[in-house]
Amino acid sequence: MGVLRMKTYLVTGGAGFLGAALVKKLLAAGNRVRVLDNLSRGAARRLEGASGDIEFIEGDVRDAAAVKNAARGVDVFCHLAFVNGTEFFYTKPELVLDVGVRGMLNALDACVENRVPEFVLASSSEAYQTPAVVPTPEDVPLVVPDVLNARYSYGAGKLISEVMLVNWARTRFKRAVIFRPHNVYGPDMGWEHVVPQFALRMKRLSDAQSSGTLQFRIQGSGRETRAFVHVDDFTDGLMLVVEKGAHLGIYHIGTSEETSIAELAHHVAAPFGRSIELVPGEAAKGGTLRRCPDIRKLEALGYKPRVLLAEGVRRTAEWYAAHAHMAPNAKEPVS
Repeated sequence: MGVLRMKTYLVTGGAGFLGAALVKKLLAAGNRVRVLDNLSRGAARRLEGASGDIEFIEGDVRDAAAVKNAARGVDVFCHLAFVNGTEFFYTKPELVLDVGVRGMLNALDACVENRVPEFVLASSSEAYQTPAVVPTPEDVPLVVPDVLNARYSYGAGKLISEVMLVNWARTRFKRAVIFRPHNVYGPDMGWEHVVPQFALRMKRLSDAQSSGTLQFRIQGSGRETRAFVHVDDFTDGLMLVVEKGAHLGIYHIGTSEETSIAELAHHVAAPFGRSIELVPGEAAKGGTLRRCPDIRKLEALGYKPRVLLAEGVRRTAEWYAAHAHMAPNAKEPVS
């Protein structure tokens, strides 16, 4: 068996939650890694302790010159830079689309100019929104259900990115692959997602009420489901896509374990040693009742999630409880 050649990877958004996890895996496999990130949502601390050949470039994917410069001498362009977080889909849709679409155009132009042979694109389960089939395979239609709903700014940006890559890749790339993460969670994942928001709210309620059952507010009924995958399992799956994914292949990365939001809330409460009573609220407009990926394509490459939800959520909740002082508007209640 021959020795695999070390490659040079560019990871846009490499100081983000998923990007930093990928950077560390690539370095551990003996590759050279260059990171392009403007640190608007990424954090340099996520790359602390990463050993190996890493180069950090502070820059914005909307800056065409910066992206072209970062792509020089690169073997694989991994494009993860995007504005994530459901809160931002509603409050900053124009920013979400600007970073998504302009950033994708710049990434493709940079690869063409620098003759980068391989491209790996981070898409999202939001690209297909509310699927007719659950667990959901990769070949379901991609849709924007309502152009007037700001929430779909994110899914639309991912949909456009997928279509662009597939069509550029017909003639411009030796290999191009797409992956769709499904509800990845873990310590230091950001503040605008359900697991950290639940953990922070649980800590504040627990601190304010030392005993008894906590009244815990949620959006929707609690019967809504997602399939939560720990970042360690996700990154194992992503490395399989990066190393073995087929040209023009699309891969869901997640778990086949469907969990209700009510169950998730109880998992978050467990490390605090508290009992909770759920208080249902109005569901977010445009939210999806069920989401769970079909991961058989990735399993065929050798993927097998290992982190149990209760254990992964415990680690994540404990991290957020210990770092609650770092949260934006830390003195304000999390809604």
